[in-house]
Order: sequence, then C-alpha cells, then structure tokens
Amino acid sequence: MTNPLLETWDTSFGLPPFDRVDDTDFAPAIEAAMAQDLAEVEAVANNPEPPSFENTIEGLMATGASLDRVLGVFYNLAGADSTDTREEVMREFSPKLAAHAAAIYGNQALFSRIEQVWLARDALDLTPEQARVLMLTHRGFLRAGAALTGDAAARMTEIKGRLAMLGTQFGQNLLADERGWQRVLSDEDLTGLPEFVVDALNGAGRERGSDGPVLTLSRSVIVPFLQFCPNRALREEAWRAWVARGANGGETDNREIAAEVLALRQDRAQLLGYADFASYKLETEMAKTPEAVRSLLMGVWEPAKARALEDAALLEERMRADGINGPLKPWDWRYYSEARRRDEFSLNEAEVKPYLQLDRMIEAAFACANRLFGLQFRPLDVPLYHPDARAWEVTRNGAHVAVFIGDYFARASKRSGAWCSAFRSQRRFPDVQGPIVVNICNFAKGDPALLSYDDARTLFHEFGHALHQMLSDVTYDMISGTSVARDFVELPSQLFEHWLEVPEVLQEFATHAETGDPMPKEMLDKVLAAASYDMGFQTVEYVASALVDLSFHEGDPPDDPMAEQARVLADLGMPEAIVMRHATPHFAHVFTGDGYSSGYYSYMWSEVMDADAFEAFEEAGGAFDPQMAEKLERFILSAGGSEEADVLYTRFRGRMPGVEALLKGRGLVA
Repeated sequence: MTNPLLETWDTSFGLPPFDRVDDTDFAPAIEAAMAQDLAEVEAVANNPEPPSFENTIEGLMATGASLDRVLGVFYNLAGADSTDTREEVMREFSPKLAAHAAAIYGNQALFSRIEQVWLARDALDLTPEQARVLMLTHRGFLRAGAALTGDAAARMTEIKGRLAMLGTQFGQNLLADERGWQRVLSDEDLTGLPEFVVDALNGAGRERGSDGPVLTLSRSVIVPFLQFCPNRALREEAWRAWVARGANGGETDNREIAAEVLALRQDRAQLLGYADFASYKLETEMAKTPEAVRSLLMGVWEPAKARALEDAALLEERMRADGINGPLKPWDWRYYSEARRRDEFSLNEAEVKPYLQLDRMIEAAFACANRLFGLQFRPLDVPLYHPDARAWEVTRNGAHVAVFIGDYFARASKRSGAWCSAFRSQRRFPDVQGPIVVNICNFAKGDPALLSYDDARTLFHEFGHALHQMLSDVTYDMISGTSVARDFVELPSQLFEHWLEVPEVLQEFATHAETGDPMPKEMLDKVLAAASYDMGFQTVEYVASALVDLSFHEGDPPDDPMAEQARVLADLGMPEAIVMRHATPHFAHVFTGDGYSSGYYSYMWSEVMDADAFEAFEEAGGAFDPQMAEKLERFILSAGGSEEADVLYTRFRGRMPGVEALLKGRGLVA
C-alpha cells in the first residue's frame, strides 16, 4: 500500500492530498524521506567533480524535496489540529530530525566543498542572489557547528537533539494545560456579559461537548470575559488559571524545561565561540547586539510605563467608585479599562463587534491587496485538513500567484495564538513552485463570527505575512518570502495592520451583521480615535516580556528562570496591575524553538520601520498610492532575504527610521 505523503501529488495546484492522509502515514513517511534526503546529500558531498556553485550549493538546495513536503504537512497539522498520534510522532521525531540536521551540517566532505566554493567566490561570476545564497549557506554551516570536530561536534549534536525534544515538550505541555482547564458557567455567572461573549462561551461549550456555556483558556474567549465580567472573584479565578499555564506542577510544568533550555543554549553558543546566546543569536539580525536591543526597548519602556501608571490611577478611581478598596489587580485592568473606553470614547465593544464580521474583514484584507498589488482571490472547493479551513486561488492579471488557506477558529486541538506558515514556499530552482500559504488564527466561532478590533488587526497582521510569502519572487527558497532576519520579518505584517485603520476600508467593509448597514460615521470616528487606547498597558506587557527574554540569554543563564524573571521586573518597576504578556512557563515564542529566543524584541524593532513606512504612503498620495505600493512590493515583499534587511528598507524609504513614528503611533508622546 502506497503512502500518499510520498507520492507525486496529482492534485489541484499540487496541494497535499489531505483527504487521503491518515495519521499512521506520518511516521513511515518521515523515516523514508529522511533516508532519501541523506542519500541525496551524500551524493552531493561525494561528487567526484571539483566543487562549484552549481554542483555543491545548488546541488544541496535540490536535496530534501520529499522531506520538505512531508514535514510541511506534518508540522502545519500538528500545530493547527493536533491529535494524540501527531503529538506522539512529534515527540518521537523531534530529536531524530535534530540528529538528521546535525548529520548534514556535520558532514565534513560536504562542508569542505562549501568551503572551497566560498574561498573561490570572487572568481565565480555569481549573480547577487547566488552570492547571497552562498554566504548564507557557508555562514549557516559555521553557525550550526560544521567546523567543530571530536567531542565538541558530538556535544553539539547532543545539545540540538535535547533542545528539539524540550521544545516539543514545552509546547505540548502548554496545549495540555489549555485543553485541561475549563469552567462550566451558570446563568448567574453570565450576568452582565454582552451577547457576543455569551455566544463565544456557548460555542466553547459545544466544542467541549457541553450543552451550556464553558469558559476556556482560549484567548478569544477569556480576554472578552475578563473585559466584561462584573464578578470580580470569577475574573480572578479565570485570570489565575490563564497565567498559570505551564506552571501547575506535575507532568505539564514547564519551569524546569525552561531552565534546561537556557543552559543548553549557552553551551551551544560557547561551543561556537560566543560569549552568550544573545550574542550568537543577534549576530545575524538587524539589531546585531544585545546593547542595541536594550537601547530600543528602554527608549520605549519609560514613556510606556509613565502612561500605564497614569491609566492605572484612573482605573483605580473607577474601582473605588464600585466600593472596592485596595490596589488595582491584573484581573481588574481589562474590566475597568473597557468601562473607561465606553465613557471616554462613548464606545462599547458590544456595539462595535456586529460591524466586524469575520467574512467581511477577510474581504477587506483581500480588497486592500487588490488595490495595492492587483491580486484577486477566487474561492476553491478542494479537500483541506479541517472543516474550518478554506482556500482561495490568488491570481494577478489572470496568472496564478499562490494558494491561500485561512483557518480562523479556535479549537482545543489548535495551539494558541496566530501565525502564518506555508505548505510550500515560492522558488524557481530546482523547479518553479507557486507558494501555498496558510494563516492560522483563534477567533471565537459564531453565526456569523464576529471579531473584536484587536481580532481584526490580528487578521490583517497575519495576512501581511501571507503577502510576504505570496509575492516573493526569488530563485531559491532559502531566501524566499519570510526567510529574512527575525527583526525584519514582522515589518510586512505590522505594516499591513495600518490598512485596517484607513477610514475608507472600514466604511466599505465594516457592515452590521443583521442590517447590513455600514458602521455609522460617528462610531467609525470613535473606533479610529480609540485605536491607540490602552497603549500604555499593551506596550508595558510586551516590552517587559522582551526584556526578560533578552536577560535570559545575555550573560550566564539563570539557574532559576522564575527568580530571574522576578528580578528583571522588579528592576524595571513593573506596574503591579500589569503582568508580562508571556510569563516564562507559557512563553512559547521563546521556548518551543529558537525562532524568537533572544528575539522577542523583534516585533518592536519592526514596528519602528512599519510606522515609518506607512508615513511614506501618507506623505505620498495616501494609503493606496500606486508608486509606494510598487516600491513596497519590489524592495521588500518580493525580495525575500535576497539582501540585508537594512539595504532593502533603505531602498524602499531612502533612509533608516528613528523611534519617533513608533511613539507617535502608539500615542506615547504628547
């Protein structure tokens, strides 16, 4: 019996054959594809011909196609629709795949060939893209430990395998804690909650097999509950469960995992000759050094903290008016902040939400992409991995560009958060491939599904990442789409958020779910005026997380990460009523893999650019200025990682930005 994951996919647009894939196919497919990949790599390493760019660098990039396809399906499904079998496969293969990668990077014959091509680079007449790929390949092998030998090489392999296993366990523990907690609510518990929150709670109950409302730890459920629930004791109970994820003791506790991960990362960095992991990690980013990161974060911290403390005093006054003495607590902030928003802006989220229908916001994102880049979106009727997922063909001037998949609803099998991924990246070598891009979100289900303004911003954010993938126009998938510096990758996503705030976009697409009427101009003006509301809170919770992440990886790793977290927050003077957006035991960005480790700051580094980049549109002909859109696509969206990020941004803008536009955009300056 053939394994559908290993076949040639004779499907529409080469989509994975989701309707034929069974969980039992994954393990044998990964094993077979790993073996094939190693055989292909050995053929490159042992090529009797003298090393050249074509037979070594391009030869290496032509390997592993089967493994890439299989893992593209597996990892996307493991994150978006986990099952016991998929989690078991993840635990089994994370260390195996780490060892597989270590075997390739540790192949001395292969590295010798790469080194020879690198040393001969000036005589090879390479294109700029080829020169970039050669540099990245050579640097990647060095940073992976290719130059290590003997005990050091063996230790590096051991570290990578252990880190892979720990990252997998961290994420699965977090998902288990999120799945494992629920609070069945009575009619009395629903008192004071707006209809859309009750609908979300009933939807969560149905998803959990209950016939009544259930509070879960899904962000799309618990955040509005904390915003609107007048029962302070119930808010506290829910909030404590939410922030305790990964720190509940027992098998799913992540605190010891975090400590071991930090120690192993330090060992890895020092094996490669770096003082600490932050120095190793940031070397290839725009920031380059921990000092540059800290300078940015502290430049934003002080005005944000000052604003947050001013806001806290106002919220505490409201709490006193309710007859509650004592200090404002973290489970109070969202509730009283929502009340203040209603008063100051005459804006009630329960009144706004019916105008932010999920389907209309998807249409809005598509329409912006059409006006900016000429993209068109046609719904596809194709088998997908889950009934909630849907797909569109993306075209321009009648030509195929990409397939876009949207998977928008929260469910117990999906890890929390929102992200963009790809089943296939764009490339022209060794064969032409159009990208298959997926956006994953965790919105509450409804009929129709209604979004908060933050939800709508998340939808636009992830679609900005998707545009980076879909409009990529490079030869090699190594530098395709979002394969850029971590502190540059958030630029397209955060920049696209600005189009949600363009009045004409909301005027057209923010229509009432029942009446179909457009959002009244008075409400629209209030929504836009409130866009930077509560930015003291949002900035403090984010920057605190980024500074803790940096501290974890700068210098010697802490024996007790929780104690180090407490020390950093105390030194910062963290406001009592605000906590980190991601406390250590559930800081998945940092501990499920290396992606954002020592790099959580990157959202703000990119925001400095996105605020400045949108100003460029406003300085030109407005949000849909065609010349600026063409420059954005040519120099950033289509360019992938073909050049250094600062070079690409300077080509687009003519200069690098300062922090002023960011502070202005967040409302943190007068």
